[in-house]
Amino acid sequence: MAEAVQRKDWWKTALLAVVAIEILGGLSGWLSNSGYGNDWFASLRKPLFMPPGWTFGIVWPILYALLGIALAMVMAEPRSERRRLALTLFFVQLALNFAWSPIFFAGHDITLAKWVIFVMAVVAAAAARQFIRLRRAAGLLLVPYLVWLVFAATLNATIEALNPGAGMPLLG
Repeated sequence: MAEAVQRKDWWKTALLAVVAIEILGGLSGWLSNSGYGNDWFASLRKPLFMPPGWTFGIVWPILYALLGIALAMVMAEPRSERRRLALTLFFVQLALNFAWSPIFFAGHDITLAKWVIFVMAVVAAAAARQFIRLRRAAGLLLVPYLVWLVFAATLNATIEALNPGAGMPLLG
């Protein structure tokens, strides 16, 4: 009975998850001075396919909301090894997500940021696969995020190629 109530009320968890992810994602970007307001970033050469700055302010809140809803759906599922694995993968990729802006924008480490986003995309894909196996809709909610991560990784790699020597290694 408790699990049925939990699944029925998953939307309450979704509200909390969406707000928490939005706040943490916003803090990550704000604390690292992400975006075109960052003088270092503004000075970098950008690829022709770089979207305007306002695009990121629209896309990320939508993606974070989808992540929060998907997370709540999976959290409402009965406890199992698959659920534990799905949640672990989800939180690992989310930690990488929140680390990317400080690495790139505050740390100016374009190369490390590239590797972080590549790993993030792989872990997010693994999480999506597990989410689909638990609750199809939850996994499908991660698809726009995965598409954006591939695009963002391509941007990161291209910015690195266009700006040799512009970054500063954080780890060595």
